[in-house]
Amino acid sequence: MAMGWFYLSFYSLWFLGLMCIILTIFWMHLWHGGFAWDGTILMFNYHPVLMVVGLVVLYSAASLVYRLPQSWAGPKLPWKIGHAALHLLAFILTVLGLVAVFQFHRHSKVANLYSLHSWLGIVTVFLFACQWFLGFAVFLLPWASVWLRSLLKPIHFFFGVIILSLSVASVISGINEKLFFSLKNATQLYSSLPSEAVFANSLGMLVVLFGLLVFYILLVSSWKRPEPGILTEGQPLLPDGE
Repeated sequence: MAMGWFYLSFYSLWFLGLMCIILTIFWMHLWHGGFAWDGTILMFNYHPVLMVVGLVVLYSAASLVYRLPQSWAGPKLPWKIGHAALHLLAFILTVLGLVAVFQFHRHSKVANLYSLHSWLGIVTVFLFACQWFLGFAVFLLPWASVWLRSLLKPIHFFFGVIILSLSVASVISGINEKLFFSLKNATQLYSSLPSEAVFANSLGMLVVLFGLLVFYILLVSSWKRPEPGILTEGQPLLPDGE
């Protein structure tokens, strides 16, 4: 039953993540003209898509690698490499998302880093970079002692949750900021809840729901990878051969 509930939560999560990505692409395509890597507003449209994909969905995928029951048995190194590689891919897409918005700002002579959304985003990306390099240096490379890894593991986990929280906050504040700009001088103001506002607000709620489900999966103790020789209370043994 415990594993059935885990997989129901897990597959529900990835359905939500896929919907967040699809709806973000649809929003930028339907209301904002699509995409082009040319410095114009069409280049900006890559920014929300890449941030949702990299900073929220792929970041969460990397964070949940050790929750998969298949990772509980056998060598841990392949799962460490997968964890680090997914985080690196998420970071690369996030940086591309920043490039898109900074290039658009430079092309359109718009000021950078003046809004709360941009401050949140930059802090999140900075912490993400520090977290990845620390994780790579301490947990993937072989030089660190068991004592050091044991000391830093809860700190690494704590900041992982903090970065995910900031990622969700950055995305939903970005959705709100985009609506304020795009509907400020429109025939239908944001306050009148035109179709774009309803759609984007719903997208923001979906991102929040996705983040909450990630937190839930991360925090259920029976779904954590057991320490060597230890089985968490309520944590089922893997079937033979797995």
